[in-house]
Parts: sequence; C-alpha cells; structure tokens
Amino acid sequence: MSQLSFVLKALIVGFLTLLLLIPLSMINGTIRDRQSYRLLAMEKVERSYAGQLKFAGPVLIVPFQDVETVITVNDKGEEKQHKEISDSFWIFYPKTLDAKGGMVPDNRAVGIFNVRTYEWNAKMKAVFDFNTVDSGNPLVKRSIGSPYLSFLMNDTRGLKGTPKLKVAGESREIKQGAGSHGITSKEKGLHVSLPKFALAEPQKFSVDMDFALGGTESLSFVPIADSNKINIQSSWQDPNFTGDFSPRNSKVDENGFVANWDISSLSASAQTEYRNMASLESIESLQVNLMDAVDLYTQLDRASKYGMLFIILTFVGFLMFEIIKQLAIHPIQYGLVGLSLAIFFVLLLSLSEKIDFMWAYLTASVACIGLLTTYVSSVLRSFSRGLGFSAMLTILYGALYGLLISEDNALLMGSLLLFTVLAAIMLATRKVDWYQLGKKPPETV
Repeated sequence: MSQLSFVLKALIVGFLTLLLLIPLSMINGTIRDRQSYRLLAMEKVERSYAGQLKFAGPVLIVPFQDVETVITVNDKGEEKQHKEISDSFWIFYPKTLDAKGGMVPDNRAVGIFNVRTYEWNAKMKAVFDFNTVDSGNPLVKRSIGSPYLSFLMNDTRGLKGTPKLKVAGESREIKQGAGSHGITSKEKGLHVSLPKFALAEPQKFSVDMDFALGGTESLSFVPIADSNKINIQSSWQDPNFTGDFSPRNSKVDENGFVANWDISSLSASAQTEYRNMASLESIESLQVNLMDAVDLYTQLDRASKYGMLFIILTFVGFLMFEIIKQLAIHPIQYGLVGLSLAIFFVLLLSLSEKIDFMWAYLTASVACIGLLTTYVSSVLRSFSRGLGFSAMLTILYGALYGLLISEDNALLMGSLLLFTVLAAIMLATRKVDWYQLGKKPPETV
C-alpha cells in the first residue's frame, strides 16, 4: 500500500465511520422511544394502583376560639360592651415517632414493560406530650374546639386495607380528608377525631397505628416528630436511599436490605415547613427507591453511545491488518462490518425486553461475533486471522459489558480500555516504516 493509497483509504474509512453515525443515532432514538413508552406504562400503573407515595403524620391539630369582651365609650360617655370572636388553632408534633415495617416488592406488567410496585406493612407509634395555654387576659375567654389527628398522603389510593389506630389504647375511627386547618385543609390525607381537652392542663397520650401503603417504585416518609426512628426492610437487593436524609445505618446483601433512620427535629425542618403551610411535596423527607442500580434503558443508552468507539476500534484493527499483513480490504467490506456492529445494539434492545439483560447481551454478542468471525476469516484469507479478530471483538464486548453493569467504575474501566487499545496499536506498529508503505505489493482479495 503506497502512502497516497493509505491516506485515501484512511479518508474513505473515516467517511464510512461518519456515515455509520446515522444508524447509530436511529438506534439511540429507538431506545429513547422505548424509555418514553416505559414511562407511559408507569403512568398507567400509577393511575390504576398508586404513584410514588409520600406520607406525613400524625400531627395533632387543636382548634380554639377566643371571645374578647371589648368596652367602648360613646360621645355621651356611655359604656358599651360587645364580643369579638377570633378562631385559631395549635399544631402539636409527636415527641417521639417510631415506624417500622417490611416493603414487599412486586411487578405489574403493562405490555412488555414491568413496573416496580411495593407494599409497606408498617407499625407506627407516636407519643404526644403537650400543654395548651390560657389567653392570659381576663377579658378574653378561650375555649377549645374539637381536636383531631391529621395524616397527609399525596395519593390516598396507596392506603391498602383498613388501618387500625388506637389513641391511649382506645380504638378510633379513621376518616377521609386531612382536616380543615392550615396545611391539612389543602392536602389529601386522613384524620381521626379526638375528644376535647381541658384547657391549660398537661396532656400525654400515645397513638398506635397498623397500616399498609402500596405504591410505585418509591416511598417517602416525613420525620415530623421531635425524635424519629424509622426502620424499613425488604427483600429487594438494589435499594436507592435518596430524599433529604440518608440512613444512619443500612445493610444490603443478597437477602435484601435493612435501613434505619434516627432523625431529630434539630436537624430537620419538617416541622417548620409544616407550620408555614408548605405543600406536602416540599416538606423534607427520607426516601427509598426500589429501582435497579442501572436500569435496562440506562444500560442500553450507555451501550449505544459506545457504538462509535466499537466501530472505530474495529476499523483501526482492519487498517492494522492492511499495514502489517499487506492485505487489501475494500471499503464495502469495512461498511458491512460496521453495519453488523451497529445491528448488535438493535439485537440487544429487542432481546433485553424479553429476557434478562445478561442473557440478551450474551446472545447478541455470540451472534455478532460468530457472523463477523465467518466473514472476516474470508476477508483476511485466513481462519486463524479471523479467530484473532474475533478474540479482539470478544475482549471489546466483555469490556463493554463490564462498563454497563458498573455504576461507579465505568469511567475508570473505560479509560483503562482505551489506554490498553492504544498501547496494543502502538506496540503492533512500532516497527512499521510509515515512509516505506509502498515497497511491497499488496495481496489481492
């Protein structure tokens, strides 16, 4: 191969590489379409089951009314009395709140898509210890209205079955609606009516509640008490702890996970946000997601982005054979090999929606490597060269799989792969006299 021929071949191969961006971009677009279809499937499940749940409570709401006797004097010096009535309410938070329970994961199929759901079977105990106060003004008569416990939920359909609730050991009826005061008047939820309290007398009682929450993919819990201890366990092996608070300690293994939170109101602003009547969605919370660490379409999207690297490395390998073995490979043969590499990602997408990603990747890899080994053996006029080429592809596919399943080490593995490939090319061509490429006539294919 002469220097001019080598430069021309390199330009043609570069042009073919750019052309192959078209099918790769189409494949990437197909993956994004499938991602959007999966989101539509999730929305369908959320409409019929329940969405990503957020729960807050219990909070004690105590309405009260002040009746003030106002004395006025008219122009004639006559005193007149009238009453001015004002309504307000107290918000009392639990001193302590302990909640624990197991999340049972499940799947709901919508067509070919599986949407992760769960059911959290929980036991909760909250202790209230508070004191109402008198007006402090002899002209103002204060009276307490009907207090109630309020629970906020962004989607009450997530409440599965009928909760059991006891206040001071006595069963109480749970009613729809979060209440009619403050934030409770504009949010979905539940409430429990309580008997009236004596004014300016210390009050202390416990609230025990057994309940089940079912939702889609994630559960958020608001640490509303002065001291919050939450324990969640599940058989799910890939939890994602997000939200505003990380677990104080957690254990994740092949049996699932156990996570514990110990949150003080000194480090959380949930009570302040509740008091300021913020929306439930904006109140600080802990969150557990039952999602794959690297989900299917994230893996497929990342895989397709490595497609151009695959093609470039394969074409570089072809050029090395041309240079070192003095072979002539036609640009059409380059193009066919590049298309077969692109089709790998289509196979991977279609198979992984039907079977486990690992087996889909293995099947697509074996199919493409087998095809390329047969074709390249003929192109390179040697079965042993074809096997060497297939060994290179096997290493590339194995490295790509490692990149896809690794969430934390993808950059390190990718940079090591590129360094290894560059080192191999440099070592293989270290004795090539680039100025003497035209001395030996090429073999014909």
